[in-house]
Amino acid sequence: MDNMTALVSCFARAYHYKNCERYVFADPAAEQMLTAEEYGAISRNMTQGIRYFAPDFQGTQEEALHFIVDHQLAPSVLTRSAFCERAVGNAVRLLGCRQVMIYACGYDTFSLRTDDRALTVYELDRPEMIADRWKRIARTGLEPACHVEDIGCDLSRPSWKEKLIQAGFNPKKTSFGSLLGISYYLSRQDFKNLIAAIASISCEGSSICFDYPVSEAGAESQRNRELAAAAGEMMKAKYSYEEMEALLSNTGFLIYEHMDAGEATDAFLKESGMTAPAGVGYCLAVRKG
Repeated sequence: MDNMTALVSCFARAYHYKNCERYVFADPAAEQMLTAEEYGAISRNMTQGIRYFAPDFQGTQEEALHFIVDHQLAPSVLTRSAFCERAVGNAVRLLGCRQVMIYACGYDTFSLRTDDRALTVYELDRPEMIADRWKRIARTGLEPACHVEDIGCDLSRPSWKEKLIQAGFNPKKTSFGSLLGISYYLSRQDFKNLIAAIASISCEGSSICFDYPVSEAGAESQRNRELAAAAGEMMKAKYSYEEMEALLSNTGFLIYEHMDAGEATDAFLKESGMTAPAGVGYCLAVRKG
């Protein structure tokens, strides 16, 4: 399967919505983005790897899958999604933001779930991912209520900014950018360049939201790195809070909200029985004047 990391993230959201009574993050569209074959294949592959995740596990195959999702796949995906969706909701309600960019959108379903017709959602990713994404959306029969602009591009090249503006983005109006799952796969310099590029087209008060690998990683984060490497998607960098604060300040942003694993668990996961993975930080930053 192509785009394995995006598929597994979508699977984690889908499985959680389908099988859990208390939602950390409710994504009713996620399962529809996957074929039955993909959902089944990911389920089997994960179940067959139970000894890797939990060598002493005892239970049925379904119990094994539920264990893997709740203890390995879902916590990071659900936490960052809940953190970001709360932030974009505040930006829309409190700041009047009407421009939402989803960088490396993959199989994100925000545009399919929001009922805000005043929003324009700009979805940026590789052209082949955008094409595959819309094939899947067409299969679901879902229609976005908001206005959606798809931008096939390479985020490592400056031309994405021109494409974004050509698609109707207004740099003089407040915007919100989601960069979930991106920082892991970029070098420090490439991530800094991307943040600086976003700053260059963002007015004061615009915000970005992202998760990032912190210097001290836990076992779950380490396994995620190993899984990504096995899928050919190497994770490249880690940051201390001070390093991330400096990177943002040097590119025109100030940290507005930040959570470590313990804070994220208290905020989003307490009633689910899950814990946010050690080794991940969650950050909301605002463009300074």
